[in-house]
Amino acid sequence: MPETPIEPRKTPRQARSAETVRAILEAAARILETKGFDGYNTNAVAELAGVSIGSLYQYFPGKDALTAGLIQREKAQLLEDVTAIEITDPRSALCAVIAACAAHQMRRPALARLLDFEELRLPLHDQQSHAENSLKTALASILRLLPGPLPDRLDTTAADCLAIIKGINDAAGERGETDMAGLEKRVKRAVFGYLGLDISIAI
Repeated sequence: MPETPIEPRKTPRQARSAETVRAILEAAARILETKGFDGYNTNAVAELAGVSIGSLYQYFPGKDALTAGLIQREKAQLLEDVTAIEITDPRSALCAVIAACAAHQMRRPALARLLDFEELRLPLHDQQSHAENSLKTALASILRLLPGPLPDRLDTTAADCLAIIKGINDAAGERGETDMAGLEKRVKRAVFGYLGLDISIAI
């Protein structure tokens, strides 16, 4: 268990405070990308962000809270990308979800890989549940529009599709892959195959 709380101390309510938090989180991301866990500490993050350590601690009580904030930032971006997808054609929308998840993994692959490790270590159950439920809801809304009979358990099918997407993406991250197009194709084959859809539409 982490030694300090992982919840933020306070939420920024003014534009200047919000910009300070953005700078702190981006500095944390860059240090993780360039120095890994060995160079990752609150003093280094505060220095790179151009804020005092006291200012950092106003928002994040420790390194684990900072990491949790970074995980939340990245998940929020993914959810924003997925929920912005217009469902004009369910197959195309499904491809767009897969592409958004691949981009999330490959946009900053070193950061995504390290945050995957930290997400398993930190007690982020509520945060993880919210993100997964939001993604499952988005997938279910797409699956509902596919031609043919609906699956007996639409929620289970959506959860299975999400597990396939997440599993392949996470494995690619662990291997240090950087080929986003190749990852996207593999996930499409797996998801379309699971759903019994014509894979040629997706590739």
